[in-house]
Amino acid sequence: MATSSDAQASAETGLSKKQINRAVAGVMTGLLLSALDQTVVSTALPSIVSDVGGLENLAWVITAYLLTSMASTPVWGKVSDQFGRRIVFIVATSVFILGSVLCGVAQEIGQLIAARAVQGLGAGALYALALSVIADVVPLRERGRYQGMVAGVFGIATLAGPLVGGGLVDAIGWRWIFLINVPLGLLSLFVTVSALRVAGERRPHTVDYLGATLVIAATTPLLLYLSWAGGARGWTDPLSLGLLALSLVLGVTLVLVERRAAEPVVPMTLFRLRLFSLGSVYSLVAGLALFTGVVFLPVYFQAVKGMSPFVAGTAVVPTMIGVGFASVYAGNRMSATGRFRIFPVLGAVLLVATLLPLGFIDADTPSWLMILLGMVLGVGAGFTLQPIITAVQGVVAQEDIGAATAAVSFFQRLGSAVGVALLGAILNSRFASLLAERGGAALGVNEKSAGSVDTIRTLAPQQRELVVGAYGDALATVFLTVVPFAVLAVVLSLLMPETQIAAPAPADNAPEPETVSEKEQ
Repeated sequence: MATSSDAQASAETGLSKKQINRAVAGVMTGLLLSALDQTVVSTALPSIVSDVGGLENLAWVITAYLLTSMASTPVWGKVSDQFGRRIVFIVATSVFILGSVLCGVAQEIGQLIAARAVQGLGAGALYALALSVIADVVPLRERGRYQGMVAGVFGIATLAGPLVGGGLVDAIGWRWIFLINVPLGLLSLFVTVSALRVAGERRPHTVDYLGATLVIAATTPLLLYLSWAGGARGWTDPLSLGLLALSLVLGVTLVLVERRAAEPVVPMTLFRLRLFSLGSVYSLVAGLALFTGVVFLPVYFQAVKGMSPFVAGTAVVPTMIGVGFASVYAGNRMSATGRFRIFPVLGAVLLVATLLPLGFIDADTPSWLMILLGMVLGVGAGFTLQPIITAVQGVVAQEDIGAATAAVSFFQRLGSAVGVALLGAILNSRFASLLAERGGAALGVNEKSAGSVDTIRTLAPQQRELVVGAYGDALATVFLTVVPFAVLAVVLSLLMPETQIAAPAPADNAPEPETVSEKEQ
């Protein structure tokens, strides 16, 4: 028997509860694929190199995916506002499947890098569109609960990537990391096509081709700068600085163009909303802090504690549990109370509480303590990933939901990309410095000869003790570097206006409380 809430949901969206659940399941399957492919490749890189070669270009297997997925996110969001979520989700998923097939059959490193760029282009739409689809088919009052589940899936899948990748490589080979996306992507397409039928008003469109091009053009030099300057080139290398300057110039040009565009891909008017502006900066800073733990905790378990990739993946399972629990809890509480700010505040505080002790670890820190800190970090991630997006959706116009959702998602991804690149450079520099200070040259080791996990396992006992100790202390420096960013996230969360994004479910025959818009604050 249908409940009163089911009947109201049907009245608001034109869909039954069953149709809503099927639509959400379809987009969540696509989201799962996108999130897994952010990190699933990391444990497969040694196998890929041995098969297709190209060690000097190996980083681009990850960078190409990250570049196109991040830069295309705002573009997909705006296009979905113009042409509809359903058709754009179908196109994006199809592009992702095509890229996955090309990755799986690549015969040399150049082909694989190009295929990863195609795959990332489709992946850029899947997270933002999943949240936008929920905004279309789920009543505002229930949206926090559903988006909490989506954030939980995204966070768990991101963390599970190295574990899944290690298992697939050991069992059936690295190519199936990509080929497994084909049946899962087709399943997502089938469910979405059959369930997602949202009536929308068609209106004349002016596609902002120049703005879309500038979004990608402004982002590309920044990621190239972070990738090259943190590697063989220095941060002050003329070419590196030129890329940084080019990114800045193109970014300013993007702002000027978008202020005059008829239908901008990134509406500048959104930044007039205090919640959107603060939420975007918060997402960037929090994304930087969050992915520090996601990326570097497994490095600690492998390089310092000597765990295999698969075992290191199991060590972050408690972190996944923390992400899932906190995301679902936050979503349910937001749906019940209509309030959101407590969660970004609490999430940022937990980041500080976790990263600060991680800043004092060393090779002798017990594994159980690292696992416990990882679980708390996961809870902080769950409180941080999704509430901002739900809150922003509650204060923007319906026609801007896709663009606003994609913009916040873009800042999250930009923060993670900047963080991983910047802190990876700090890790390498600090590791080399510590080896030199502690007599590595006398023992015949340096950052190049002892810079991989596989190499560390083959070192003599005295050499391994020196290298493991340097790695542990260098990782502590990385975590400590992030603490100021986490503190900034706390400050930003406290400055956000509290907005009743979704009124709690009213009693039968009782009038619903009015939604408080940010403009009324």
